[in-house]
Amino acid sequence: MMPPSRTRLINAARRSMLQRSQLRRKLGIAGEAFKPSALAGRARNQVQEAIDDSAHAVREQFRRNRLPIALAAVAGVAWLFREPIKQQAPRIGRKLGEIADRAMARLRPGDDVMADEAQPDMEEDDDETPQ
Repeated sequence: MMPPSRTRLINAARRSMLQRSQLRRKLGIAGEAFKPSALAGRARNQVQEAIDDSAHAVREQFRRNRLPIALAAVAGVAWLFREPIKQQAPRIGRKLGEIADRAMARLRPGDDVMADEAQPDMEEDDDETPQ
């Protein structure tokens, strides 16, 4: 039989070996966690989660507020094209005005002046017979 002091020393040595092995394992895990590739991977995951959360929030807001967001989008596109619109608007406005004037002239009751100008006289064509 072994003396009790020797048994205690052996048990203490075993406990210290177990503690060392646990410490080495934990240090290995920590060392792996602080490698640049692991840090970059965690950062990438966090950014991806933030993007996913933001995208989800935007989708939900769009579902709840479609009209205001659509109006804001149209206003934004109009703002982006403000210079070309400034150049083209007078021409388009004149053309729309002409179209509106013609439409109003056709819709006016009893105003046959425009209708007479639109249809050629048949009598005038008869006068132009070759001689």
